[in-house]
Amino acid sequence: MNDSNVREQLDEKHERVREQRIEGVKRWVEYIQSEPVDVWGPQQNAVVNGQLEAARAAGVSAAHQQHVEDVAADILAERDDS
Repeated sequence: MNDSNVREQLDEKHERVREQRIEGVKRWVEYIQSEPVDVWGPQQNAVVNGQLEAARAAGVSAAHQQHVEDVAADILAERDDS
């Protein structure tokens, strides 16, 4: 398998994951539109709080976070150029 095939497979995987996320967001929107805030509000708070706790537990420095963002921006820019 050459690098081109690996890249294509990775791009396809990323697209599938992206589509799954979009479908999840659509389901969540339908849910919050059909249920009162008293039902879904605590659920959303639990998810957000869990994400914040996970981020804190990761112990990533601000410099490392900036490096990751810079690398991601470079990858996206390279993809847009090709």
